[in-house]
Amino acid sequence: MSTESSREELEALPFEQALEKLEALVARMETGKLPLEELMQNFEAGSELAKICRAKLDTLERKIELLTRDDGDRGSWTDFEAEVPSPTRNAPQDDEGMPF
Repeated sequence: MSTESSREELEALPFEQALEKLEALVARMETGKLPLEELMQNFEAGSELAKICRAKLDTLERKIELLTRDDGDRGSWTDFEAEVPSPTRNAPQDDEGMPF
């Protein structure tokens, strides 16, 4: 993996390809034969790839939670960000429709 890959390029990769790139970086670093400067560049690139992979997994986990929720509603594939719960959405309402 080129350490000059932009974050946008890395984020556009499917999860499996991003994970393969991360595994390749780790394998290279584990050889113990890289110069310190290259080792640090690979470490930084690997850290970025790990964050991207984690974000992809978190997004899918939230989608699965929405699809499998047991509230009587039928789940659907929507962007999780559009479904961010309001702190007052499920709050008890008083007589005027206001929470508390």
